[in-house]
Amino acid sequence: MHEMVTTAAPATAEPCAPAHALPEWSVPEDLPAGLADVMRAAGVGTGGLYRKLGMTVTEALADRVVASMPVAGNTQPFGLLHGGASIAFAETLASIGALLLAGPGQLAVGIEVSASHHASVRDGTVHGTATLVHRGSTLAHYDVRITDDDGRLVCTCRVTCLLRKRRAVMPTAPDTSASPSPVTEPTSL
Repeated sequence: MHEMVTTAAPATAEPCAPAHALPEWSVPEDLPAGLADVMRAAGVGTGGLYRKLGMTVTEALADRVVASMPVAGNTQPFGLLHGGASIAFAETLASIGALLLAGPGQLAVGIEVSASHHASVRDGTVHGTATLVHRGSTLAHYDVRITDDDGRLVCTCRVTCLLRKRRAVMPTAPDTSASPSPVTEPTSL
């Protein structure tokens, strides 16, 4: 028979980003001006994960994106930076670069991520730099290096983003303000 072991739940870290009154897909005011303008023009925002992970973008160009993310609030049960947080951070940086690369009327989405974790981090901030490696007509590849406050390599990622034309967004609910169209009952054969 197995003995049940119980432990007290660890103290939860404060959320890295406070709950904002902003919609989840809004463009934060702390983004570099050029990036914020491109995102507004494209009709996209950062999404909720950007805020939940506490990311801060400090430089955003098509071929290089630099950002930071706190370790606190992004840890796994052993108190170390969660590998999934590092991967989400890396994909976000590459996707920002790819969006800037894609240009007007285009969008960019991450479609493949490969990561290697080199060192653990318990506190402080991690810093990521995404560098464009290759741009094709429909794909962009970025190498992302994540380091700790001392410059020690924590994680390397290779991210592939799909570049494509932006499709019109279909409404989620029919517009009921106009007069309803006649409904025809199907006929049975």
